[in-house]
Amino acid sequence: MSAAASHSETLSRLRERVADVRPRQAPALPFGIPAIDDRLADHGLDGGALHEVAPTAPSLSDEAAATLFLAGLAARLAAAADTRVLWVVSRFDLYAPGLEQAGLPPHRLIFAEGREDKDVLALMEDGLRHGALAAVIGEVRRADMTASRRLQLAADAGGTPAFLSRRWRREGACPLSELSAATTRWRIACAPSGRLPAPGVGCARWTVELVRQRNGNPFSLLVEACDNTGRLALPAGAQHRAAPAAGATARAA
Repeated sequence: MSAAASHSETLSRLRERVADVRPRQAPALPFGIPAIDDRLADHGLDGGALHEVAPTAPSLSDEAAATLFLAGLAARLAAAADTRVLWVVSRFDLYAPGLEQAGLPPHRLIFAEGREDKDVLALMEDGLRHGALAAVIGEVRRADMTASRRLQLAADAGGTPAFLSRRWRREGACPLSELSAATTRWRIACAPSGRLPAPGVGCARWTVELVRQRNGNPFSLLVEACDNTGRLALPAGAQHRAAPAAGATARAA
């Protein structure tokens, strides 16, 4: 064998080894709505990263909207991976029928409860590093930069998306005011329902605000609440604003 051929084979083996150890980015989760996906740096949510979600105001309605927003995301991830989601709480106040209406039935869920925020964060980290879950969700009131960085590293190592639900604290500090290593940070609020052709309750709507994203710009949109498959809808004529808009809707496929 010539020296040139031997050198070529050596380079080929080295490339294979480098490819084996190079970090592989988990696939992104698109919303299926161009007005959202086109504004995200990854055209969806990075499947191996930390994302934070918080209610816009310390109200039950906004807290419920933020929880259902997370449930919809988790439902689609669980269905795609045909596996379960770990949801860690410090107080067990989740409403199972509500989660199921957002596409997340009980057989797709594993619940865990930690006494304090640090316990919730530790359980999340263990679940993320396991690597066999569709997603890991945790609800906390406080998580510093170090904690968020650990979750980001665990999500990357396990190729599993982490969603940190930031609750309002009693002293009134905004949940997203602390520094964080999260790839995206979202605020969710209830918005006035759209009108129906007949008298009655309209379809639930949310204001979805991306406060910060890595390698991208913030934005805010009005959406219709997720359906029983976890998908959001964009009201017609609301592609570029977060104000209520009347008219038909186009459900994301």
